[in-house]
Amino acid sequence: MLDFIVLFSGSVMTAALLWACSRDTPFRTLFRTLSIVLAISLACCPMTALALQDDEATAVETATASADEAPSAEAGPVDDAKPESTSMAPAANVEGPSGVGIPWISYLIPLLGVAGLAFTFWKTSWVSKQEVGGEKMARIAANISEGAMSFLKAEYSILAVFVIGVAILLGYAGSTQGESSSPLVALSFASGAICSALAGFIGMTVATKANVRTTNAAKTSLGKALEVAFAGGSVMGMGVVGLGVLGLSILFVVYAGMFGLETQASLTRVITVLTGFSFGASSIALFARVGGGIYTKAADVGADLVGKVEAGIPEDHPLNPATIADNVGDNVGDVAGMGADLFESYVGSIIGTMVLGGAFFTVFNQAGLDDFGGLSAVLLPLVLAGVGILTSIAGTFFVKVKEGGNPHHALNYGEFGSAAILLLLTYVIIKFMLPATWTVGEGAGEFVYTSSGVFFAILFGLAAGLGIGKITEYYTGTGTGPVTSIVRQSVTGPATTIISGLGVGMMSTAIPILIIAAAIIGAYSMAGLYGIAIAAVGMLSNTGIQLAVDAYGPISDNAGGIAEMAELPAEVRERTDKLDAVGNTTAAIGKGFAIGSAALTALALFAAYITAYNATHVETPIVAISITNPFVMASLFVGGMLPFLFSALSMNAVGRAAMRMIEEVRRQFKDIPELKAALKVMNDNDGKTFDEWSQADQETFQAADGKAEYGKCVAISTRASIREMIVPGLVAVLVPVGFGFLPKLVGLPGNTNALMLGGLLAGVTVSGVLMALFQSNAGGAWDNAKKMIEEGYEVNGQMLVKGSEAHKAAVVGDTVGDPFKDTSGPSLNILLKLMSVVALVIASLI
Repeated sequence: MLDFIVLFSGSVMTAALLWACSRDTPFRTLFRTLSIVLAISLACCPMTALALQDDEATAVETATASADEAPSAEAGPVDDAKPESTSMAPAANVEGPSGVGIPWISYLIPLLGVAGLAFTFWKTSWVSKQEVGGEKMARIAANISEGAMSFLKAEYSILAVFVIGVAILLGYAGSTQGESSSPLVALSFASGAICSALAGFIGMTVATKANVRTTNAAKTSLGKALEVAFAGGSVMGMGVVGLGVLGLSILFVVYAGMFGLETQASLTRVITVLTGFSFGASSIALFARVGGGIYTKAADVGADLVGKVEAGIPEDHPLNPATIADNVGDNVGDVAGMGADLFESYVGSIIGTMVLGGAFFTVFNQAGLDDFGGLSAVLLPLVLAGVGILTSIAGTFFVKVKEGGNPHHALNYGEFGSAAILLLLTYVIIKFMLPATWTVGEGAGEFVYTSSGVFFAILFGLAAGLGIGKITEYYTGTGTGPVTSIVRQSVTGPATTIISGLGVGMMSTAIPILIIAAAIIGAYSMAGLYGIAIAAVGMLSNTGIQLAVDAYGPISDNAGGIAEMAELPAEVRERTDKLDAVGNTTAAIGKGFAIGSAALTALALFAAYITAYNATHVETPIVAISITNPFVMASLFVGGMLPFLFSALSMNAVGRAAMRMIEEVRRQFKDIPELKAALKVMNDNDGKTFDEWSQADQETFQAADGKAEYGKCVAISTRASIREMIVPGLVAVLVPVGFGFLPKLVGLPGNTNALMLGGLLAGVTVSGVLMALFQSNAGGAWDNAKKMIEEGYEVNGQMLVKGSEAHKAAVVGDTVGDPFKDTSGPSLNILLKLMSVVALVIASLI
């Protein structure tokens, strides 16, 4: 105990010293991150040392027992009746530090993660070398970058406390579990959190560089602008997958060397400790999504309602005080937020599949079917994810467009070209790694697995992802029937606009849910629960280019805003608008894709939770979760309620932050003389070009340049987002913990607590997916209905244009939809995955 106190005190002092030394340096964020890692590592040292002492003794006993009682994995079949291996992989394994065989392929996977990061650094360097443009453009971009970085610093400072606290608790809990876990679960948690935060930091940094360079490139051609914007997005995409694969694969190799891979128990321990990585990623993702969503929507509402509706100026006009905060919000919400969201899904699907694949370990070894030490089903998701990095990199080279071409087609070439290559390689890899056939269970519970079945399960996942994306595009795309119906009903005012948008959002849930249900049944029929999990991996293996396409959208949006604020020629804004329009479509598809992957990932994690619980609770396993059990039914209802509570918390947070933003924008328009005078001359000269204004009016307008106090609006969004994200985040983490432990404390018998936690997860998954679809699609439809009116749309002989009553009604609808599609809707994806990950992490403890 004394050693623990001394080392922990030393870690805190060291962290404080590094923190203080970094306050006035440009690398203070990096130093602070290193301080966090050091503090966690030192805090866990005493527990780790004790655990490793036990591990060493256990390893000797296990090795002796294995030598006396069973043949090794490399010894081949026990008797001649057992089938020969159908895998083409070489049988040689590399010896780990403890003398336990680690499959050779495990050492190749980290190199694929390094390849993703190398591509990231190359593209970052290329973007940085592009021309920024004029002094005014550079100043605007610097304001956006400064606002984005200030948000990240404020957010990460709060999250650092959370990460350290939870890591210490996990380390302590792991040290009490003997051979079923380890205090190193704290290291996994901290690593996952840091990788997720680092991915967001890298993506945000490059996105705020690429926006102004895209604007400048748009002066030259559409193709050059697309190249710069997509390069910026690809940094986010490849950074996410590179860090995910590198972090998971390195930790797996390290833990395999420490704990061994000779027995089912040792493999379970390795994967159990590894699950902390997913917990860390999920925690950061939730706070990033909620905080970023609150930030961006508070700014967007202020810019829309006061700037557009009340003052009658464009959203990105330099006179609008909220315009910088709005452009910052595009980055923190749609770049860092979406990146953290898909990083979490990406990692969670891999972890869930590894847990379920571990169940085949004994079967493969006893039957002599596996040339990877019984680990082929465990390593397969990591290999697929790693190869997906290479195909995503290849896909980026297909994204090119000529002047006058369609950027959407160029992005589709890259995305679908990459998917086609990945699909072909997936088939080869599955045939290479998995046995042709194997059987699990006996009698009525017997299930025959095939490598072809695993491949078809992946096909179901890919088809579901594409199907949901296309349905999302139909319900939210410009010019489609559902969106046009909202435009037509905007003629009669905001009330009918809201009603029609809600109807579109509710209707949009039907087909995606049927697609998800079909994918679940199809994947299960092909390869059981493992098939559902690997379907999620297949859907997310192409995350690198999928996220690149998605992150391209906010960069293009920012580029258009900079063009507007810098008052560049009309053809520049036309090019950026063309990119932005495609970005809106890709963002809608990306949100649908994220929801579909979240559903399959949550189900995979749910199955992994049951598997992990049964592995450590042999006397009270979960055989079935029956809804006739009153405790399960009660938990099911609570789980179904949580997405509504979570949405309410995030929506109300946006409302409160937006009120403060609206008051600030109104104050500036009223109290800053230059802004007030400029608004007056703009209204007086409505319909005229700037060259047609009088000299006096031009001078009055130009005198307002730079007078708007952008920083105050940025500060309002930052403070509000940091403050308001805490309660929703705690709900997501504490509720599953409560259901896991409280029933035992009040004396409920047997595995009632585990069953109740299962009911909770089932309720939150079903309700959460439906709510996420509804909110995201309703918000997207309202947004594009507004854009259709701004471009001009005729209804019953009346031309609806910007500034009309129908446009004002559509702006109100879009204002309601903004927090739907960018805050509460996307956050629900993470809620249901995070709760499943928490359940998986605590499965051995409850």
